[in-house]
Amino acid sequence: MSEVTVRPIRPDDAGEVMTLQRAAFVQEALIYGTPDMPPLTQTLEEVESELHENLGCVALDGSRMVGVVRARLDGSLLLVGRLAIAPDRAGEGIGTTLLAAVERRGAEAGATEAELFTGSLSEANLRLYEREGYVESERVRGDDGIEQVFLRKTLG
Repeated sequence: MSEVTVRPIRPDDAGEVMTLQRAAFVQEALIYGTPDMPPLTQTLEEVESELHENLGCVALDGSRMVGVVRARLDGSLLLVGRLAIAPDRAGEGIGTTLLAAVERRGAEAGATEAELFTGSLSEANLRLYEREGYVESERVRGDDGIEQVFLRKTLG
């Protein structure tokens, strides 16, 4: 793996975040058989709005963004979302590095627990989250019959 640096996400990252997010979530769209998923349909304005006061992080290889994760506080709960890795860099540990960085930022901001979710068919995501200490807390069946799997982890 090339040298990857991690820094806090910024609103001016929105364009690159959206591009990376779309590239990464194409695989998810193929798994679920639909391109109609928020990470693929979100507008630039929506992404920019989400990045204000966000505890997320980006992973950079030189000047290239190769990973991103968003997070925000809800009381003492860190809500982690939209972990996306450049498809050509998957499997290099960037997701693990980003999760650790965002968990640290959350804990420093007062979070005692982190929560994230993924679709029940996203086996690689579930393996990553469980390997990093997340435990399934709930499954919610969607109108399409696909379950959203919520996972939590105690921070600290």
